[in-house]
Amino acid sequence: MAGSTSEPTGARRRPWWARAGRAAWDYVRRAPGSYAWLAILLITTQVIRHVDPVTADRILERRSTNLHHLQVSPVRVLLTSALWIAGGGWLVYFVLYNLFHVPAERWLGTLRWISVAVIAHVGATYLSEGLLGWAIHRGLAPPKAVYTLDYGVSYALAGVVAVLTYLITRPWRYLYLAGVLAVYGLGVVQSRDYTSVGHFSAVLIGLACYPITRGRPGAFDPVAAARAAWQRVRVRARSRAGSRTW
Repeated sequence: MAGSTSEPTGARRRPWWARAGRAAWDYVRRAPGSYAWLAILLITTQVIRHVDPVTADRILERRSTNLHHLQVSPVRVLLTSALWIAGGGWLVYFVLYNLFHVPAERWLGTLRWISVAVIAHVGATYLSEGLLGWAIHRGLAPPKAVYTLDYGVSYALAGVVAVLTYLITRPWRYLYLAGVLAVYGLGVVQSRDYTSVGHFSAVLIGLACYPITRGRPGAFDPVAAARAAWQRVRVRARSRAGSRTW
């Protein structure tokens, strides 16, 4: 009827914090595995932070994928070692997970994404620890190195960083790949230790996971994404300017 006013919609009646909470939940539920992993890492990080150093060392030693544990309880340590953070802090990994794990899980699906992460984590662990075992056998490393602490999520992260190469459109794909190889390759050149070799191995394993990515829909064009984001900013700025003039 002319002259009648319509009731505001339910979305408009909701306060801003409710809309923000709903948007955050919609964002999280599209990558449940990544955020469940982050939640576990938050808990384990707090555990380490609130115990004394001796207890912390004991906890991490039990979950270390060193040569000794890989011989006596490989499945247990391969699983539990990926539930603790080795340096950097939880907030750093929160950013890294959102930059790499979350896009990979949304693109590949949870099962394929976790498959890449597990393959990279397990493969890089055995390659790096195998190198360490060879060094011990040749007298290049001390025998006590079989008990070296080796835990964390960085091998899995490196594998996922690498597999995202196949999501990016050409020619930016090659620029991204060159950057990944340069960063992790530089780590090998500078450190020359088994951990840096493990990270570079995880990158190569992630690249070798190409068959897992085949047939997955979607592609990421960074230039097009930047232009679209800039266009949205301009549109919002114009709409706000227009509303102020009224």
